[in-house]
Amino acid sequence: MRHSSLKVITVISSFGSPSSCGAAAVFSIYNPKSSIRNPIYLCPMKQHIEALIFASPQAISTGDIKSVLEEALQTEVAEGEILKVIGSIKEQFSQEDFAFELVEIAGGWQFLTKGAYHNTLAIHLKQTTKKRLSQAALETLALIAYKQPVSRSELEEIRGVNCDYALQKLLEKELVTIAGRSDGPGRPLLYATSEKFMDYLGINSLADLPKPKDFRESENTVGEAEIV
Repeated sequence: MRHSSLKVITVISSFGSPSSCGAAAVFSIYNPKSSIRNPIYLCPMKQHIEALIFASPQAISTGDIKSVLEEALQTEVAEGEILKVIGSIKEQFSQEDFAFELVEIAGGWQFLTKGAYHNTLAIHLKQTTKKRLSQAALETLALIAYKQPVSRSELEEIRGVNCDYALQKLLEKELVTIAGRSDGPGRPLLYATSEKFMDYLGINSLADLPKPKDFRESENTVGEAEIV
C-alpha cells in the first residue's frame, strides 16, 4: 500500500496539484473499477493542449499535439481523447466572456479573435500597417488560388502582363510556395498557395474558398497600397 501511495505522489507532482486534478482522478490509476480510464485525460491534459495551441505561431495539428503530449507526459495518448478535450476547450471559449475562440483551420487548431471584434482589429491594422498587397499581387494570388498548381507563363497569359515582381512579393510574404515543375517544355516552376495563405483567409482547406460568383469589390481597405 505504501508503494502505491508513492506512485500517486509522483503522478500528482508530474501532472498537477490535487486541488486542480481531483483525488478521484489520481486514485483511478490504481482502481480498475473506476469509470475514469486514465487520470491525465482530465484537467492537466486540457491545460497542456491549451498552452500548445496558444503558443503555436500557426495552427497546430492534432497529430502534432499528440506527439508533444506523449513525449511530455511519457505515456500513450489516444487521438480520440485529444479531440474530446479540444471539444471541451472549444465549448469553453465559445462563451461570451471570451473575445477569442478555438477554430479548426489550415489542418490544425488555433485561437482566433471572434468576428464581433474584427472591426476593432481592422482599425488597429489600418493604423499600424504601412503597406498591403498591390492590386497586381492580389490578382496574381487569386489566379494561383483557383488554378494551382500554375506556371508563371500561364499566369502572364491570363493577366496579359509580366508577373515576376508580383510572384516575388507573394513568395516573400510566404503566401505562395513553389509546388514543383511542370512536365511541359522547359519544365517551368509551378506555384501554389501556402498554409499561411489559408491562415490569413481563415479557411481550413481550399474547398472553403469563396466561389467567383460571390466576389464583389470590397468597400474597405487596410493600409496603404504598395506600388508595383
